[in-house]
Amino acid sequence: MSTPDRSLVSAAPWLSIIGIGEDGLAGLGDEAKAAISRAEIVFGGARHLELADAAIRGEKHGWLSPFERSVEAVLAARGRPVVVLASGDPFFYGVGVTLSRSIARAEMRVFPAPSSFSLAASRMGWALQETVCVSLHGRPLDLIRPHLHPGSRILALTSDSDGPAALAALLSDSGFGGSALTVLEALGGARERVSSHQAQSFALADADMLNVCAVEVSADGTAARVLAFTPGLDDALFEHDGQITKREVRALTLSALAPKRGELLWDVGGGSGSIGIEWMLADSSLRAIAIEGHTERGARMRRNARNFGVPGLVVVEGTAPGALEGLVAPDAIFIGGGGSEAGVMEAVLAGLKPGGRLVANAVTTEMEAVLLAHHARLGGSLIRIDIARASPVGQMTGWRPAMPVTQWSWVKPADISEEQR
Repeated sequence: MSTPDRSLVSAAPWLSIIGIGEDGLAGLGDEAKAAISRAEIVFGGARHLELADAAIRGEKHGWLSPFERSVEAVLAARGRPVVVLASGDPFFYGVGVTLSRSIARAEMRVFPAPSSFSLAASRMGWALQETVCVSLHGRPLDLIRPHLHPGSRILALTSDSDGPAALAALLSDSGFGGSALTVLEALGGARERVSSHQAQSFALADADMLNVCAVEVSADGTAARVLAFTPGLDDALFEHDGQITKREVRALTLSALAPKRGELLWDVGGGSGSIGIEWMLADSSLRAIAIEGHTERGARMRRNARNFGVPGLVVVEGTAPGALEGLVAPDAIFIGGGGSEAGVMEAVLAGLKPGGRLVANAVTTEMEAVLLAHHARLGGSLIRIDIARASPVGQMTGWRPAMPVTQWSWVKPADISEEQR
């Protein structure tokens, strides 16, 4: 969506965004009900329009597919009294967020109702600020995986009546089958129902389409797949064929990449996808594109991304530099493989945003020579990472060194010259 055109802002608010619960008009204040009655057009889902039907005097418009068509219809009515009905709080995973990308704040009034998360927390007696709230409505269930820590409390909004059973299966398959799973259905209305289950024995067959699942996470011993908060996750958590940046080097690499809110990473030569995956795990606002020339590794990366709860990792199957053409310019780039191939370094240097970070690791002498040359020409930081692991030597223990890694880190200047590209 484009930024709201300030030249089109009306002198007074014309759009009322009203959150409505399962109790319908009874849960609305007088001002919200008056706005519905005054509206020439009322937009909303079929359920919302039915709940508010007694107060609607103008035209009723159900949501269109794709939803962008409905946004266009709302914009076309600018200046007329318009109401948009939403579930609960319109600015908590709601339609208000979408509309605000095209409509200025001064043009709208918002009447929020308690969100499904607020209602669920009140039924459970949980402190909302200490509870993880995840919307899985129209989104992959895998998004819950990073939050599965023993003792955590999670409220998850699902898409439909099949959501609770699918969530229970995911918990059981991931080693959290002993977790308590409470299904809260049609909260705030006459059809409200709350039932308690255990994930591994979940058997609720008739869940309401509108439901929130409250999960009290319990791990099944060492079988539970718990993702630590720090970078450098255990290599064994990743599916790989040996092409993986090992955990200690990965931790140092992510530190050098220094992810910041909303940024995009190119992971060139993705291998197992470990760098891009851990980049995205640092914050839900982060995005990553992994470039990989082997089809089998690309499929493996997608599986890893799902299993780590970051299904939004974009995998581009192809080799650099050709595969980089047309990609959105990144804020950071990691080169873990293929950097010594002709044209790769030139392409990534050109593609990186001014002020962006480049981190490249070398284990071969050919790639090391490339990094030494670029460091001599462009500057930056150059370090050598030597790691040894203890392993049996006969009846005793000795140190076995891993292949040393040369790491070059560089920040692209805002005014980089052609000679430095």
